[in-house]
Amino acid sequence: MKLSTRGRYGLKAMVDLAVAYGSGTVSTSALAAQQGISDAYLEQIITSLRKAGLVRAVRGAQGGNTLTRAPEEMNVGEILRALEGSTDLVECVSSDHVDCDNACTCSARPLWLKLQSKINAVLNETSLADMAEDYKIQKNRMKGEEDASIS
Repeated sequence: MKLSTRGRYGLKAMVDLAVAYGSGTVSTSALAAQQGISDAYLEQIITSLRKAGLVRAVRGAQGGNTLTRAPEEMNVGEILRALEGSTDLVECVSSDHVDCDNACTCSARPLWLKLQSKINAVLNETSLADMAEDYKIQKNRMKGEEDASIS
């Protein structure tokens, strides 16, 4: 499984929204600036997240984007599936449709199935809140290193 920029930027935007959860909305332009990408590209990604029911847009002067549920109630798997369509490693491990004439005789398929099972477990067991907490710890660690280098 190789994530597209759409999946990577979308997941990062969701982490940023999780960090801000409960403190109001975040504009698409602010999210785009944090990631160093264009507003137009991030707006396309946010639109997909809205259609999937993961993000809600709030209009008005204090408008912006917010999560539709608490970060603890969202997992990385559902976010990536909304953005990428599939998190399958290879086509022959799809839970929807196996499109391979050699699936039953493929010597590598048992390995792909094991890998897919582990990938799905990590994606589905990691909440958006877990990612936001890890991100906060990472930022604090980097800030501490920067403060130490200034002294």
